Amino acid sequence: MFRTKNGLAGLKLAGLGLAALAASAFSAVAASAPEFKPAIIFDLGGKFDKSFNESALNGAERFKKDTGIEYRDFELQNESQREQALRNFARRGYSPIIGVSFSQAQAMEKVAKEFPDLQFAIIDGTVDLPNVRSVVFKEEEGSYLVGLLGAMASKTGKLGFVGGMDIPLIRKFACGYVQGVKAVNPNAEVFQNMTGTTGDAWNDPVKGGELAKSQFDRGADVVYHAAGGTGLGVLQAAADAGKLGIGVDSDQNYLHPGSVLTSMLKRVDNAVYKTFADAKDGKFTSGVIVLGLSDDGVGWALDEYNAKLITPEMKAAADQARADIISGKIKVHDYMVDQSCPVQ
Repeated sequence: MFRTKNGLAGLKLAGLGLAALAASAFSAVAASAPEFKPAIIFDLGGKFDKSFNESALNGAERFKKDTGIEYRDFELQNESQREQALRNFARRGYSPIIGVSFSQAQAMEKVAKEFPDLQFAIIDGTVDLPNVRSVVFKEEEGSYLVGLLGAMASKTGKLGFVGGMDIPLIRKFACGYVQGVKAVNPNAEVFQNMTGTTGDAWNDPVKGGELAKSQFDRGADVVYHAAGGTGLGVLQAAADAGKLGIGVDSDQNYLHPGSVLTSMLKRVDNAVYKTFADAKDGKFTSGVIVLGLSDDGVGWALDEYNAKLITPEMKAAADQARADIISGKIKVHDYMVDQSCPVQ
């Protein structure tokens, strides 16, 4: 899955994966849909984090541009605000209300039970209620592809990974990445560091840069981050050291042209857009929706900012691996199912 200069071509934007989004859900919310008043709650790190939250923002903004319909949003400043923000929107009749991040699951479950006639959605988490849509991704598949590309670009055979909050979801990114690296170079060494164990781990670019620098000092020449705003420090450290970084969630290639090898794309924007569109059209469904390579829910970015870094051989290898993952020929380990990564 590739971006061109305007960031649109090759990704097919709203069309890609959106049909799958509707088809994958398993239960419909009551026929009498509530008034359409969309709202979205961004998680720690803010809607301009140039990563996960900003991808969600892009989907909401695209919906507003296409329909002319405004939405309300709220940026969490601390963890205690999650339930309060959800309830405030619900009391004012907003629907659907999208919570960005698994961290909002507990609060959403509580509030959605209190307001069964409203529609809710959570990105990156699951809430088993008849009025909640849960959207999760096969991050391990996209991470495998950028790991493969990273290994092909590495000259030292040493690569790095910097995660945000130390949770199974981020270990899932790391495991897929290592598996992709090892598919190219079984003898490669992959250094791994997590930033922290609280929500602050998503918004600490200084520490992200320090962790990346320590990996470069140990010989790594390519470092992948899955750390939200913290990852901006990782990419900056790579540019400063003359090494290569790999972005995540949004296309981050433009941040340091020539220093970002690629970005693992996670189509949070499509999930937000589709949820708003379905609710508007009376087609909102609840249930768990899983998006991966087969429906362009994840992928990797190729554009004018990294085109010189990706050789024809690298692109061909990534294209083949993508096809093999979709066909089932390559099995990428899902750490959320089995929390023991088979490759290290």
